[in-house]
Amino acid sequence: MKYEVIEEDGFNYIEAGAGETLVLLHGLMGELSNWEPAIDHFKQNYHVFVPILPIYELPLLTLGVKSLAKYVHKFIKFKKLGQVVLIGNSLGGHVGLVITAGHQESVKALVLTGSSGLYENAFGGSFPRRESYDYIREKVEFTFYDPAIATKELVDEVYKSVNDRSRVIRILALAKSAIRHNMAKELSKITIPVSLIWGKQDKVTPPEVAEEFHQLLPNSELNWVDKCGHAPMMEQPEIFNTYLSTFLDRILLK
Repeated sequence: MKYEVIEEDGFNYIEAGAGETLVLLHGLMGELSNWEPAIDHFKQNYHVFVPILPIYELPLLTLGVKSLAKYVHKFIKFKKLGQVVLIGNSLGGHVGLVITAGHQESVKALVLTGSSGLYENAFGGSFPRRESYDYIREKVEFTFYDPAIATKELVDEVYKSVNDRSRVIRILALAKSAIRHNMAKELSKITIPVSLIWGKQDKVTPPEVAEEFHQLLPNSELNWVDKCGHAPMMEQPEIFNTYLSTFLDRILLK
């Protein structure tokens, strides 16, 4: 990762650029580097923040989607960011939804890509056999349309996480929290502009999830990314950035 992580008052984050504020939220197994193409692109015209979600730092008893949302909202207040555009992938999208539902006045617009909150098929429906590197590689490849995106570096990081007992307990706790915290009944209250940017071949949060989000969010648009799985900003960054740029131009230049 070429961007320096800033540590400040209990928060760890990346900051780049200037202008209207974008807050990028990573997923449960996501690395900050997942957002690198987006940071590179948007820092030219926007003030970009990527807070590290404290998945391995928050007390285990309170760890869940709501506690992560509270943490990010505190970060936004601490940095005095005012109204922001939240952009979340997978669990990060779910965190963005919770923040928006509770603090709509702080969020100018919301972008969801492969977001949980309605349904997800994490690890292809089975918990990983931790000892098997090949199994972990298959499950990381499952995330993408093109298995080549699952580099050895990425597989190594996931393998390390699921073989660390304290980490795996936290991963399980958060995955269960995401499944329990279904947001279907809350989505109609989110009236700000929402852009759904979704991989057509997403197997973790399949296309029907995007369609349901689109139906339930009253002010939403749905953009499909072909030949793409669960992380469009990694797998098809140019298409993702084009959709996001068009959306931002429309909502911020009104």
